Amino acid sequence: MDRVQRLREKIRELGIDGMMIIHPWNRVYMSGFTGSNGVILITENEAKLITDYRYIEQAQQQATGYEIVLHSGHTGHKGRIFDEAAVQIKQMKITKLGFEQEHLSYGMFVKNKSSFSAELVPTSGIIEDLRMIKSKDEIEKLRVAAEVTDSAFLHILNFVRSGISELDVARELESFIREHGCTNTGFSPTVVSGYRGSMPHGRASEKLIEDGDMITIDFGANYQGYWADISRTIAVGNPSPELLTIHDVVLTSFKNCVANLKPGLTDQEVDALMKENIIMHGYNDRSGTGTGHGIGLEVHELPLFSVLKEKTLTENMVITVEPGIYLPNMGGARVEDVILITENGREVLTPSTKELVIL
Repeated sequence: MDRVQRLREKIRELGIDGMMIIHPWNRVYMSGFTGSNGVILITENEAKLITDYRYIEQAQQQATGYEIVLHSGHTGHKGRIFDEAAVQIKQMKITKLGFEQEHLSYGMFVKNKSSFSAELVPTSGIIEDLRMIKSKDEIEKLRVAAEVTDSAFLHILNFVRSGISELDVARELESFIREHGCTNTGFSPTVVSGYRGSMPHGRASEKLIEDGDMITIDFGANYQGYWADISRTIAVGNPSPELLTIHDVVLTSFKNCVANLKPGLTDQEVDALMKENIIMHGYNDRSGTGTGHGIGLEVHELPLFSVLKEKTLTENMVITVEPGIYLPNMGGARVEDVILITENGREVLTPSTKELVIL
């Protein structure tokens, strides 16, 4: 219930007396409940999870410390669950209810505004901000996901050769991840070879890998709900000089950025560190995929590095840094690691080589 206490501090700061949580990943984070239908209500003294008949037993097992409330009506009907929320809000004597403005549809907002006894107060990123700082347990799960992902990359180096397809590589990665106790459902590996390397998130295709191709691989394993996400660029035979150049620029940019990561840096400063070398070599207009992102329950979560100054690196954040350069009809290169921000610096959780491996 430590997360509930942290949220209660936020509730007090916001001057509201209750919070409604509906976003699926925020719901998982706050309660452990993984069902598809649920509304969480939290006040200073109470924590309730409303769900339907399908999930009552599951909620009782997963959402420890929560009072589980059954909503009647058509199973899974999203509107009906808010009818029960209206009843609970009245019972809990909530007068000012914070809601997740990015996740409640306008239609449901209008309906709830008239049926809830509480004033609806829009909030932004409350749970997402809490999720940025990882607990000891979360870091351990992220470590396992990162280790399996890193091992999968080392394994694939013995598998890739000319004449096999990008899909063969993707399937082998998926198979390795499953065999080592993880999943990758919902995050299909990116495997793009040769001219297809200019597509930053191109899905693996039937294209055969040819001699001279540079290949970008971007993938990750999920362990007990927590993700890893790495990118590596390898080659079969000798790629063209320009492709070798862009890999070198990307790798130097990556190293410059990661070497300087520490608590206190703003997302804007991280972004600038990564882009500095890319700009110097004239490739900024071919590097549009962003600097990196937070990682945890979702592959992409806060902080998201950009030119906007919104977040500051803090101890126990887990992030990725992923510079890339993409040349249309020629190819591309990207490097990405999972990185834990420590008290005085950083720890790379995916230490396999970032150098261009030529097979």
